[in-house]
Amino acid sequence: MEIALLLEYGWVLLILIAIEGILAADNALVIATMVKHLPKEQRKKALVYGLAGAFVFRFGSLFLISYLIHIWQIQAIGAAYLLGIAIYHLVKKYMLKRYIKAKMQEAKGSGFWLTVLKVELADVAFAVDAILVAVALAATLPTTNLPNIGGLDGGHFTIVLAGGIIGLIIMRFAAGKFVDLLDRKPGLETTAYVVVAWVGVKLAVYALSHPELAIISTDFAKGVTWKIIFWSILMLIVVTGWFMSKDEPNQIILQKSS
Repeated sequence: MEIALLLEYGWVLLILIAIEGILAADNALVIATMVKHLPKEQRKKALVYGLAGAFVFRFGSLFLISYLIHIWQIQAIGAAYLLGIAIYHLVKKYMLKRYIKAKMQEAKGSGFWLTVLKVELADVAFAVDAILVAVALAATLPTTNLPNIGGLDGGHFTIVLAGGIIGLIIMRFAAGKFVDLLDRKPGLETTAYVVVAWVGVKLAVYALSHPELAIISTDFAKGVTWKIIFWSILMLIVVTGWFMSKDEPNQIILQKSS
């Protein structure tokens, strides 16, 4: 049973790394655009200050949400938020391209500290996304013998904490690799947000099974049947997204010539 538990936790952590990687790449692209207008020597400072703010917020909110996650209203808000950002991404990408581009052009003249503030706010928003995805994935994992931290089982907290640390590491050091992957397979960005939406559905099911609502059976929400359904559809989304995201010809030529 211990081996099965470790495998399930390890699998969730691998999924988190993949989601964090794609989201971090998307976030890195946004933040890079925000600081692009600054002199070269100021860009790195703006990114470091912004990342420091994200680090503080991410771990502060992690301890806060560990106490709040068992409240069904918080679960419902989290589910709605994850579904909302996924829908917003799809609408932004496929319906509001010109409007977003115009807004980004307007922001190019910002001074150093205003740019730092914008990067801080963007990092905070990205941190909320990452934490909610991690919590939604960890919440229905089997409990462990580890002591509770805040309101979360020690094992659940460890997965969420690991997801937060991995997200920051990827954003700081490995985002470039994921940016290259997104350049080559741009459809993966949409796939990542469809995964986020599906994780939002998982959190919604968890909320609806809360004892105060009992709209869905707790046995179903934490049972094998729902786990099989959830992971099967998630893998279907990932595999379909990978094969339907065609390689960009220009990127293939660049890679062959480099």
